[in-house]
Amino acid sequence: MTPELATADAEQNAEQRITTFRSRVDDLRAEIGKVIVGNRDVIDALLTCLFADGHVLLEGIPGLGKTRLVQTLAEALHLDFARVQFTPDLMPGDITGNHILQEDESGNRTLVFRPGPVFAHLLLADEINRATPKTQSALLEAMQEKTVTVGRTSHPLDPPFFVLATQNPLEMEGTYPLPEAQLDRFMLKLRMVYPTASELHDILDRTTRAETPTVRAVVDRDQILELRQTVRALPVAREVQDYAIRLVLATHPGTEHAHPQASRYVRFGASPRGAQAMILGAKVLALLAERSHVSADDIRQLVLPALRHRLLLNFEGEAGGIDPDDILRDIIGAVRAP
Repeated sequence: MTPELATADAEQNAEQRITTFRSRVDDLRAEIGKVIVGNRDVIDALLTCLFADGHVLLEGIPGLGKTRLVQTLAEALHLDFARVQFTPDLMPGDITGNHILQEDESGNRTLVFRPGPVFAHLLLADEINRATPKTQSALLEAMQEKTVTVGRTSHPLDPPFFVLATQNPLEMEGTYPLPEAQLDRFMLKLRMVYPTASELHDILDRTTRAETPTVRAVVDRDQILELRQTVRALPVAREVQDYAIRLVLATHPGTEHAHPQASRYVRFGASPRGAQAMILGAKVLALLAERSHVSADDIRQLVLPALRHRLLLNFEGEAGGIDPDDILRDIIGAVRAP
């Protein structure tokens, strides 16, 4: 095969993978849309994390459909699904699993590991901030290393492993703030808002009548792993990557790249995971737009969800009720795009 034919074949294969990616996502959107009204941006961000191999933190007041959204996604996927309701008395072993004493037919007793709900492809950590930080941290190793260590034994998790956690605003009674290390392991933090009047009509029409919408599974495990490879293979221009780096560095107070708002209100800026989240998420957005390259606009769309939970405010920022989103919007306006 000549170099020209090889190049043409590679381009055709790339176009086919992009088309397949978009088709799979459209199928998932359609199934989720049978149950969930509105929140298109949240749904797209949720799917972005799924195919970028990240984890999602959903925040909103009770009753906005956070748990239902995750359950609907689980129904649309051919994956093992587990749910953990986080409460103040939940223990780490309730998530990871425990060794139990088991007796065989001969009367011999041995310790056997019984896996917890974390050994699933899709884990819903419902109201994660209602448990103590000790229990919340039981997910740290699983989210980062894709393994669970109990005693002296490490148990690998079967890919894909996807954590979707919901949390209530910290101002609500009976909640604990998530540790900084835990927050940093979530690729994106999404905020669900109250539905509009027209969306409320749709919600009532779907939930107060005899007919209940049903969701069918349209994407399986192997397809998810294949689509993740498509995301990883998409190239990113050096100047676009440099743009993402400059946005992250602008959140670091007291440095030459710091934005004035960050220097005034931020104690610690975003970690390198923030830059990774923007790049991987931007690749998914480019594929959804059926493009073979990442643009600066793709990066801009990921700034708020990828960095808002990675900015730790100082005393002045906390006392003044500063929203990290406002700081990030100022940074977007100040950092020059390529």
